[in-house]
Amino acid sequence: MNPRKANKKQVNYKKLGLSVLFTLILMGSSTVIFDTLTLGSSLKGLGVPLLRLMGFISIGLLVGQIIEAKGWTKQVAVLARPLFRYSRMGNHCSAAFTMAFLSGAAANAMLLEFYEENKISKLQLFLANYINQFPAFFLHLPTTMFIVLPLTGIAGGLYFLITFLATLFRTLCFLGFGHFFLKKPDLYLAGQEKEVFAKAKIMDRENSWVTLFKSIQMRLPGRIANIFTWVLPIYTLVYILNLNGFFDYLNQTLSAYVTIRLMPVESLSIVVLSFAAEFTSGFAAAGALMNAGVLSVKQTVIALLLGNVLAFPIRALRHQLPRYMGIFSPKMGLQLLLSGQFFRVVSIIFIGTLYYLAV
Repeated sequence: MNPRKANKKQVNYKKLGLSVLFTLILMGSSTVIFDTLTLGSSLKGLGVPLLRLMGFISIGLLVGQIIEAKGWTKQVAVLARPLFRYSRMGNHCSAAFTMAFLSGAAANAMLLEFYEENKISKLQLFLANYINQFPAFFLHLPTTMFIVLPLTGIAGGLYFLITFLATLFRTLCFLGFGHFFLKKPDLYLAGQEKEVFAKAKIMDRENSWVTLFKSIQMRLPGRIANIFTWVLPIYTLVYILNLNGFFDYLNQTLSAYVTIRLMPVESLSIVVLSFAAEFTSGFAAAGALMNAGVLSVKQTVIALLLGNVLAFPIRALRHQLPRYMGIFSPKMGLQLLLSGQFFRVVSIIFIGTLYYLAV
């Protein structure tokens, strides 16, 4: 049996029950050992984000299924079609790229749907996930930009420019990799795409919306439940660790160890704040030091970039690990997250080094 087809099983109630039981034991143990976990904090800090995440995952799976059944892949992918045609990644990856401008979780759920349907390969899934960091860059940009620029001025602007160029650089690298290492579309999955469109035409003649609704009703709940089986305990574990200061301790320990060796002492507070507190705190400290004349614009930009490089991977483990491991699988999700963060850090270091040498 194709292992990707095996993922389409109905709800595995045994695994789901064990997942819920493990989560309850985890929360009960945390309540006994620590005094930080309460019902109110759990509902606000765990329940609401978990429901929001599962909502976006459900939307992604639903949209992916509708797009496939109705044969709309080409229409949805039209915005990024030239780039994905060049990279030989196809319309399915392009459609997920378009969705990523609205929700990263929904885009990942779409990629999972296409992968399980044998519409894309594992390599295409990985490349598409990496490339979807480009639209993800713009999701929170308006909010952060209007907070950061008043705090750091030109240094903040240069920081955003460098991180954007790093994102663009690695996106172009991934597109180029696909062009040279993926098979041509007419030799890879072309027959499957024709089959999809043929099935869509048949469904249109047979009251396709009714058929589609029945298909969604039969398949979607099982997929959501199986994803929830992994998301629930992992998300809960990360929440409890975060609530009890594990990540803060890890952040402060790593920041003190690394920055003493790599950065001026004057810049230490920027990175410490970037690690230990909200991201905007690092910018506030940077702006204060720069305005006081302690740091130059160049030093401020480098300090912010180093803080980003050192802090963001841990933030990714804190916030994205449950999503990735839940949507895909623990193994594939961890592979995607770690490799994606590796490429992200390398690109920022590369572009940051060019800035350091050029200015």
